[in-house]
Amino acid sequence: MSRIKEPSRKQHIKLMDELILVYEKASDANSSLQVIEELARAGICLILIISDWLMPGMKGDEILDIVKRNNPEIKAIMITGHADTAALEKVRTNTSVIGILKKPWNALELKNLISAHCIESC
Repeated sequence: MSRIKEPSRKQHIKLMDELILVYEKASDANSSLQVIEELARAGICLILIISDWLMPGMKGDEILDIVKRNNPEIKAIMITGHADTAALEKVRTNTSVIGILKKPWNALELKNLISAHCIESC
């Protein structure tokens, strides 16, 4: 039985002249937890997760809580169009979130958050 090979999740993005990041995508919360495990087993240092609030499988705050418990060094950016103020405060308190962007989000604001964190972490 042959298995259809999935397209690569791995992508590259150049944020600044000296900073090129490799990133991977996941289509749902469970897949993202799998990717995090795979990267850890491969010895790859994961420094940042970008998560939507509303995803198939579980909400973004739930996944970020799991990530913080298992990998407290990984920081996160939350993107949301649905969460209320109390929920966002809970995310700020209980997870390793470094920024929350409300939809529709601004690409430059996201790039600046990523750049600032990655320069600090690398």
